[in-house]
Amino acid sequence: MSYGQNAGGSSKPVETGKEYTVDITDTGRSGDGIARIQGFIIFIKGAKVGNKNIKIKINSVGDRFATAEVVTGSIDTT
Repeated sequence: MSYGQNAGGSSKPVETGKEYTVDITDTGRSGDGIARIQGFIIFIKGAKVGNKNIKIKINSVGDRFATAEVVTGSIDTT
């Protein structure tokens, strides 16, 4: 599966250090929240299924998934 416009390139739909707004749809084995951007999996520490429109910051991007953290104050607990 290709994630960028470059055929054969290693472009991903997310970049390290950038912020994105996502919905948490699943939970990983270690309890981290899982979101997807253009089908690309992102594991978010401290996020829970049902969190919507939360802002995350990408910590690292691998070949098959990325890791991220929740930007402080972006989870609405009401």
